[in-house]
Amino acid sequence: MHGRAYLLLHRDFCDLKENNYKGITARPVSEDMMEWEVEIEGLQNSVWQGLVFQLTIHFTSEYNYAPPVVKFITIPFHPNVDPHTGQPCIDFLDNPEKWNTNYTLSSILLALQVMLSNPVLENPVNLEAARILVKDESLYRTILRLFNRPLQMKDDSQELPKDPHKCVSAQSSKFHWTVLQMEENGSTASERMEFKMKNLSLEAAWGKSMSFRVKQMLEKFLTTLNLFFYLLNGDNLTYLAKLFCI
Repeated sequence: MHGRAYLLLHRDFCDLKENNYKGITARPVSEDMMEWEVEIEGLQNSVWQGLVFQLTIHFTSEYNYAPPVVKFITIPFHPNVDPHTGQPCIDFLDNPEKWNTNYTLSSILLALQVMLSNPVLENPVNLEAARILVKDESLYRTILRLFNRPLQMKDDSQELPKDPHKCVSAQSSKFHWTVLQMEENGSTASERMEFKMKNLSLEAAWGKSMSFRVKQMLEKFLTTLNLFFYLLNGDNLTYLAKLFCI
């Protein structure tokens, strides 16, 4: 028989799936529903647009009388996220006295999404992030895109082979072998032409995916280089040392 916390979280999960909030996905990773994995996208028209943030949420059997523990898997460079613990600064999560039993899983996730895209700059827990965001938003954007995972394009989400040259060679051999087999089996010229056209379409799609991956790698290299030269300016040398653990 399931306890009260399990039943409440099951209800919250159904509510979350029904509302299908844009840019928010969450799923339980334990049978008792106490452990969750979450992905939150930055809101549109914000500095964080296009970025994905991964979190874990740990509930206890005391839910919903007590707040859960929320932590970022990859700690973002954000004024309201503790750079050491990865915990977000949201009052009702930090202070049990401000927790309300009316809060649900959806309440928590929506609050996190708003916090990520609308940071509170008064009394930030990450002083360096707040300082750079206020002083140089362009530099802040550069740092974000260097250390946070961007959204994947849907058309290019397929995993690429580890060794593309071997893949091309194998595909080419298989292609020619198949054409020979078709000729031996008495296939018509139109059937062989249709097969060749399909194969060309697959190769073109693979080439498009590879081009996108190379473009991503080049952009990340240029972003890193740009950040390095930004930080070489006098006031930023201290932060450069911290960033690369010098």
